[in-house]
Amino acid sequence: MRDWVGSCLAEKLAIMRERRPLIHHLTNYVTMNDCANMVLATGASPVMAHAPEEVAEMAAIAGALVLNVGTLTLPWIESMMIAGKAANQASVPVILDPVGAGATGLRTESCRRILEAVKVSVIRANAAEAAVLAGLDGEVKGVDAVSGDACAAARALARRFGVVAAVTGVVDYVSDGRQTMKIENGDAWMARLTGTGCMASSVTGCFCAVEKDPLVAATAALAFYGAAGEIAAGRSSLEEAGPTWPAPRGPMTFKTAFFDAVYRLAGERAAQLARVEAIGMVE
Repeated sequence: MRDWVGSCLAEKLAIMRERRPLIHHLTNYVTMNDCANMVLATGASPVMAHAPEEVAEMAAIAGALVLNVGTLTLPWIESMMIAGKAANQASVPVILDPVGAGATGLRTESCRRILEAVKVSVIRANAAEAAVLAGLDGEVKGVDAVSGDACAAARALARRFGVVAAVTGVVDYVSDGRQTMKIENGDAWMARLTGTGCMASSVTGCFCAVEKDPLVAATAALAFYGAAGEIAAGRSSLEEAGPTWPAPRGPMTFKTAFFDAVYRLAGERAAQLARVEAIGMVE
């Protein structure tokens, strides 16, 4: 499995950093700037465009479209519908981040509307958001998961909507409903920052822009992203024989180190650090 991840990471990250695909976001006020900088650090080019008058044009020329409902309003949902349909017509992959689905009726129904009208390639969610959309038990407090079985939610969500579901948490699971990948990269510091889930969706968009198989793209993206978190936390080194970085003094020193690690992490080293396991096929 490591060879498969290594091949994908090394090849796709190199292609991304050479081509710098445009990643169009309709995303929330809280983490918009961080998502843009994370896309830049990964190696792609961000644009945050929300006006209904321009989103179709922008989505059609993008490498991927990321829809994030974190600070949703009804006009923004309409813009997301326009952008999503334009992306589908142009064969541009769409990534949906259903932030807080299950917390309010507006969020849950808006996500379901998008999923009914737009062909989504990847849903990147936490366990509770995924469970709620899949029709399983899950509890959401604000935008954070309180409960939910991440693996079961990923499989159920993928089957219900015919998508790849990337469910992140202490352990990440990526499933197309038949094949499921378990990713054990990441660090507890990542949960102490606002927006690490949103940025995971952005990085997933970056990999979807250069890899046609969304299961492969999302798996590679989360392994790469988690490996960078481990380097930023001082648990792994940037180079195989190199020194580890100093341990963070707090969330802000971790945040700076995290962006630096994403920017400097090469695909070959990310592949060495990736802990990915296929955990079963369902016929």
